[in-house]
Amino acid sequence: MIHTAESLVAPGKGILAADESTPTMAKRLAGIGLESTEQRRRAYRQILFTTEGLSESISGVILYDETIRQRTDDGTPVPELLRRHGLIPGIKVDGGTKPLAGFPDEVVTEGLDGLRGRLEEYASLGARFAKWRAVLRIGGTRPTATCIEANAHALARFAALAQEAGLTPIVEPEVLMEGTHSLERCAEVTLETLRVVYEQLSRHRIALEASLLKPNMILPGEACAEQASDDEIAESTIRVMREAVPAAVPGLVFLSGGQTDEQATARLDALNRRVPQPWELSFSFGRALQAPVLRAWAGDDANAGAAQAALLHRAELNSAARRGSYHAEMENFGLGQRETVGT
Repeated sequence: MIHTAESLVAPGKGILAADESTPTMAKRLAGIGLESTEQRRRAYRQILFTTEGLSESISGVILYDETIRQRTDDGTPVPELLRRHGLIPGIKVDGGTKPLAGFPDEVVTEGLDGLRGRLEEYASLGARFAKWRAVLRIGGTRPTATCIEANAHALARFAALAQEAGLTPIVEPEVLMEGTHSLERCAEVTLETLRVVYEQLSRHRIALEASLLKPNMILPGEACAEQASDDEIAESTIRVMREAVPAAVPGLVFLSGGQTDEQATARLDALNRRVPQPWELSFSFGRALQAPVLRAWAGDDANAGAAQAALLHRAELNSAARRGSYHAEMENFGLGQRETVGT
């Protein structure tokens, strides 16, 4: 598990989150005018996973229950396909959010019932790590201490069960950027959340060196009148992480959380210009890696090459950000040209 954690945050690499639920994937496909079917979802993800050279920038892939059970056109199980391409298979195991009883507008993540058996099955299918997402909203008196504690407890129970099954847990307590809150308020909520999460992880005897954290960056609400620069976001994020995250954790794999592709990459780069830190500063992006891929593919197999080129381009940009060597000019250049930009 320690080896898996360290491999997932290897220098210059990050994680591709391809763990969208069936309803979420239906929304993504509807955005390009396509109906969501099992065959279409499988075909799209096969394009992602067969991209040559992807393992130079991507270490692992988070799968969904449907996807980890699928096979490619030639009958290869998806986890085996990923291994052949130098990618570590992982799995999303939470059951999504449900209203937190007694606390209006707050949610708790479900899925602990039967999780031990599911983790054992996923391990037998080839998964080497697992992820659980909690969601916290800022606004008024939210999040309440009860909401933070309920979600932190669930994250810790998940992590304990994952390590029992030999899987590296990725704990994801996401403070959403929806709302009008300030950068400072996001920092305050994220700090308190992470403190409670790591208190619970300690109580559940989690081996931190065999785990990863998937945090949000510290961002002002998307409707906040006063936005922040990439440098301000990076400074605030590092400050919060240093106060709350133990040095034993091998890496932080930041989520993109509603940011544009370019914003997520630029801010990851700003974080990595502030090294050394106790942990690797990596990424676990879903939409921020896949949005240009979906547009290029558009449901047409003839566009598979263009879609893979779009994924490779985005992955390489984030790899550069991992090294603190990303420049906005790279967005418009091919790989060979990007190598000369900013030198």
